[in-house]
Amino acid sequence: MLSFNNIVNKMWKKWWKILFKKDIFEIIDPECKPQYATQLNKVVYQLKAQGIILSLKAWVYIVPTPEDAEFNSVDLLEKYYLKLLKKYISFYVWSQYYISGSKSLEFHLRDYSVPQKIYVVNRTLSKKIQVWPYEIVFKTLSGKYQWKKINLYAKLSAMVSTVSIEGIDFKIACLELALLEAALVSDNENGLSFAILNKTIKKYGKVLSHEKFYEIGKYKYAMSFNRLKEIARPVNHDLYEVFLDVIKKNGNLFIGEGLRGF
Repeated sequence: MLSFNNIVNKMWKKWWKILFKKDIFEIIDPECKPQYATQLNKVVYQLKAQGIILSLKAWVYIVPTPEDAEFNSVDLLEKYYLKLLKKYISFYVWSQYYISGSKSLEFHLRDYSVPQKIYVVNRTLSKKIQVWPYEIVFKTLSGKYQWKKINLYAKLSAMVSTVSIEGIDFKIACLELALLEAALVSDNENGLSFAILNKTIKKYGKVLSHEKFYEIGKYKYAMSFNRLKEIARPVNHDLYEVFLDVIKKNGNLFIGEGLRGF
């Protein structure tokens, strides 16, 4: 077990980094000797008492910069939210994920504000992490293919983009997939945002890949296509025809249901 001064010196080298409690334990006692197990929590308490580390939530800490002492707990969490999000993603699913839903579309539109809830699609993990007042939701995604239920991660994980926010890289749904996911009622607790869907179609209508829409339409998002065709009808007739054709090819036309949820 390291001396307290050596522990502090190592901690100062972790400025701006998110640390789980186990990360701190490994710094305190690199050899993980059983005889020191009871002392680890005492050292963590001492580090907190001296302001060497600040708690973001239970078992999650930040090594603060000098100005961080002036932040209240909510502002501190917002400052480090993206680092915390990436820490959880790397810990649970490593690189096998993409951020989905309306926040993925907002990222494409360069809105990097902290969301109340963010969805992380992956192959196997279903888990909710509450980071008051925010929630990180890891979820799997199922769909149908040739009338069989399948895990969609393998089909959709190639349809991702990478966005760098404050120097942190995130894998997000490609623009076409993000648009479809943002049109889902289930991923929008406060209702669908007609404005953001309409804005996306107007802004990116000429560069959206029709081929990707046809590919995605084989597996899921029937109601999203129905909603989007109604939004596209007055602003982009080509996309309206594509959405309508995707729906017809997959037998998912819901007459009169296109704008339900707004």
